[in-house]
Amino acid sequence: MADTLEFNEIYQEVKGSMNDGRLRLSRQGVIFKNSKTGKVDNIQASELAEGVWRRVALGHGLKLLTKNGHVYKYDGFRESEFDKLSDFFKAHYRLELAEKDLCVKGWNWGTVRFGGQLLSFDIGEQPVFEIPLSNVSQCTTGKNEVTLEFHQNDDAEVSLMEVRFYVPPTQEDGVDPVEAFAQNVLSKADVIQATGDAICIFRELQCLTPRGRYDIRIYPTFLHLHGKTFDYKIPYTTVLRLFLLPHKDQRQMFFVISLDPPIKQGQTRYHFLILLFSKDEDISLTLNMNEEEVEKRFEGRLTKNMSGSLYEMVSRVMKALVNRKITVPGNFQGHSGAQCITCSYKASSGLLYPLERGFIYVHKPPVHIRFDEISFVNFARGTTTTRSFDFEIETKQGTQYTFSSIEREEYGKLFDFVNAKKLNIKNRGLKEGMKQSYDEYADSDEDQHDAYLERMKEEGKIREENANDSSDGSGEETDESFNPGEEDDDVAEEFDSNASASSSSGDGDSDRGEKKPAKKAKIVKDRKPRKKQVESKKGKDPNAPKRPMSAYMLWLNANREKIKSDHPGISITDLSKKAGELWKAMSKEKKEEWDRKAEDAKRDYEKAMKEYSVGNKSESSKMERSKKKKKKQEKQMKGKVEKKGAASKSSSSTKSSAKNMSESFKSKEFVSSDESSSAESKKEDSEDERGASPAQSSEDSASGSD
Repeated sequence: MADTLEFNEIYQEVKGSMNDGRLRLSRQGVIFKNSKTGKVDNIQASELAEGVWRRVALGHGLKLLTKNGHVYKYDGFRESEFDKLSDFFKAHYRLELAEKDLCVKGWNWGTVRFGGQLLSFDIGEQPVFEIPLSNVSQCTTGKNEVTLEFHQNDDAEVSLMEVRFYVPPTQEDGVDPVEAFAQNVLSKADVIQATGDAICIFRELQCLTPRGRYDIRIYPTFLHLHGKTFDYKIPYTTVLRLFLLPHKDQRQMFFVISLDPPIKQGQTRYHFLILLFSKDEDISLTLNMNEEEVEKRFEGRLTKNMSGSLYEMVSRVMKALVNRKITVPGNFQGHSGAQCITCSYKASSGLLYPLERGFIYVHKPPVHIRFDEISFVNFARGTTTTRSFDFEIETKQGTQYTFSSIEREEYGKLFDFVNAKKLNIKNRGLKEGMKQSYDEYADSDEDQHDAYLERMKEEGKIREENANDSSDGSGEETDESFNPGEEDDDVAEEFDSNASASSSSGDGDSDRGEKKPAKKAKIVKDRKPRKKQVESKKGKDPNAPKRPMSAYMLWLNANREKIKSDHPGISITDLSKKAGELWKAMSKEKKEEWDRKAEDAKRDYEKAMKEYSVGNKSESSKMERSKKKKKKQEKQMKGKVEKKGAASKSSSSTKSSAKNMSESFKSKEFVSSDESSSAESKKEDSEDERGASPAQSSEDSASGSD
């Protein structure tokens, strides 16, 4: 048998990537030379503990385990080479090359076994997959859950970043299976360990992303973020940039740490760590180092004892340890004098800071765009109102960022800033024309330029002109249909007690002329009840139960104060807009809770309405009775008025009949002919017009003389 075996085009698996090379087996051990880098891995024969032959994706593979727990995997063998390798292992290494096939059932429930630096997930006796614990960068625990995070491999096209294991609870007292699992992983994993004392500790700092309050422990090589639920260890090598940004209210400060690779919390990736400080918070800080070490390491940038504002101390310590400059806003000033612009990105409202070499938006989600990444910018009209505009940025990679709801007063300042930085403005000609109009509006009163108000004024003018035209064309008709003066005259004529007999017993033409105005009065009377009906519709019972609120309105009433506290100084319109965005982004489970409350309120309303309707029936019956009484009284009053009218007519008729009777009782000698009687009647008519009593006295005197 040959003393050596050589295999070309063999692949060694290292941190998820396959490195091709040559494998050589000799009496002394196993040697693998990477054909790309030339690196040589040498495994002594005395260190070999186990050899496993198995089928893999690239044909067949060989797994070697050493006595100190290391694992080496080589793939790319042909099936026919098993016998040759097995005999070689028996002869030179005194090891049995065992055959073990991987389980391909696809099950996700099994047993985890820890062997050396290898975690094996098995179903029965067959392994499903294996994880070298040296590849683990972070191990976090939750309720019945352990999460493993892995080092990122830049050479691999696709990298496994995270695996989660569900650990069922056990009945054993005093043993937490989740903690036991995590300890087995951490004992072999390549995890950053917090060895020694921290240089300094900042307690209970408010963190916006990831949200919560965290203790920050500063170590020589990494930053330890410790919260109630999560722990993060951030090496200083992953910190790209530091930003110190003043809030628009001038009372708070943002301290932003840009990270690459980002920290992970479940499926969420945080590329930025954002801390919020109040300017009023002060701190006295003592570093956990002697003065000589501080001077030697930081070269005057830090001292053992320091005091000042909390945000200044944190930023100063981070700058010294990370050894990077802190970026602050440049000379940009907005309309209100602040160094930022209030706007919205996606569903959240935040602040956009124009910097000397880029833009940064805080805080949800944070965005940093460098000027050298920008292809062009665009100024667009606001989609909902003319009082704001949108600022769009498109990068050279084709990514577009839209910052909306920017106040129109900020347009001039932002346009001048972008123009000074020589950024490509997509719609320069159009926007330079718009700049004047925006500037004109900037100093004017908002009410003078209310588009809706102007439109309503125009519509009102059109309606007035139409009304005037219609009144000119149909004026006669309206006068005939309704004339208050004529109506009063007609009523006076109808009920006039002094009306003459000739008017009541006149010709047919005069009767027809008197009937016309009576018809007009009827038309007017028909119109009056309509006003009463409209007035009755407008009335509302104040004792009626109020309609139930929707689920959204219930939620808004409960969370209005919270939204105000989270966004101090927010206007009513922005508050309602923000509430709508929060409601839209809310999960179904949380919405169901408010839906249930709305259903309960609806049931209570229906119950109250039933009770109200029962109580209203008795009241309505009383109202109907009172209405009936009123109608009877009105009828009686009308009857009395008619009787009075009839009585006045009858009195006038009795007068005329009495005169006729006096004429009929005259002696025949005085009635000479028909002409004399007609003349006397005419005379009497004229005397009646002057007065009834003088006529009668003259007749009596005449009869007496005769």
